[in-house]
Amino acid sequence: MFVDEIDVFVKGGDGGAGCVSFRREKFVPYGGPDGGDGGNGGSIWLVADAALTTLLDFHYKRHYHAERGTHGEGSNRHGASGSDMVLKVPLGTVVSDRDTGERLVDLTTHGQRELAIRGSHGGRGNARFATSTNRAPRRADLGRRGPERWLHLELRLLADVGVIGFPNAGKSTLVSRLSAAKPKIADYPFTTLEPTLGIVRANEDRSFVIADLPGLIPGAAQGKGLGHQFLRHTERTRLLLHLLDPDPNTGRDLLADLDAINAELAAYSPELAARPQLVVANKGDLVEGDADVARALDRVRRHCAATGQPLHVISAVTGRGVPDLLRAVAARLDDLGWARAAS
Repeated sequence: MFVDEIDVFVKGGDGGAGCVSFRREKFVPYGGPDGGDGGNGGSIWLVADAALTTLLDFHYKRHYHAERGTHGEGSNRHGASGSDMVLKVPLGTVVSDRDTGERLVDLTTHGQRELAIRGSHGGRGNARFATSTNRAPRRADLGRRGPERWLHLELRLLADVGVIGFPNAGKSTLVSRLSAAKPKIADYPFTTLEPTLGIVRANEDRSFVIADLPGLIPGAAQGKGLGHQFLRHTERTRLLLHLLDPDPNTGRDLLADLDAINAELAAYSPELAARPQLVVANKGDLVEGDADVARALDRVRRHCAATGQPLHVISAVTGRGVPDLLRAVAARLDDLGWARAAS
């Protein structure tokens, strides 16, 4: 199960109470106060872990309480501080306060460690209150209650390239052709129910991460279809592959499809609409010799030339045109300065 958005409750550890105690020892009259301080409560930390790809663990456990500090004791023995708690989250997790909506932190690098909530201080023992005029104080502080709040965790996938388009355009097939990822592939709409990441090796020392995103439909930015909840995953992509389906059996208008998806991107985020794109017409093996499809592709080609978006005609099933597309993607990422070294 892919979980990319969830609320969790976090509570810092309570502080231990200070102790009221007096030294009681033979031949030591008026030993004085010796009550120790209470220990501090533990804190909760969020740590980004590249091995995680979903927030599924938080689906089964929503409440997290850090360990409380122990109470102080006599003979000036201070209480032990509570242990900190570490919660691991996937790279790309955005953390915000659920009630106020304030964004707190964006975890984007492996090992990044951020404080979710801090534990409270322990109370002071009566030894802290001794003065020249009050040699036998009989007061001590109680430990403070640990703070608490609800956090909203939202996963936004970190990928160099995102594949977008209408359902059944061949996005999953293309990702499986380019990488070792194995997304579910079938001939019915909305086969892809969750994003899939794959690593593509462009050459010996270059690789990039590609994301297969669920299909979009008109109105996706307003919540229609399945793709609306995954539009946020396109925000972190550096390059978009806009896949078109020229299959003559569908009777789709390629240029209208292109404009419709771009309109959804613009409705969701103007910045996303300005993201660099490569327009790709898939299923080239099915459209050869079809005059109507050839005219539709020519319209798209002229539109792309006018807007500065390259058009590539490929067949993800047979592999035709895929190597040229891979080189174009790698070159575009290099131009943008975002290609990543292969590990």
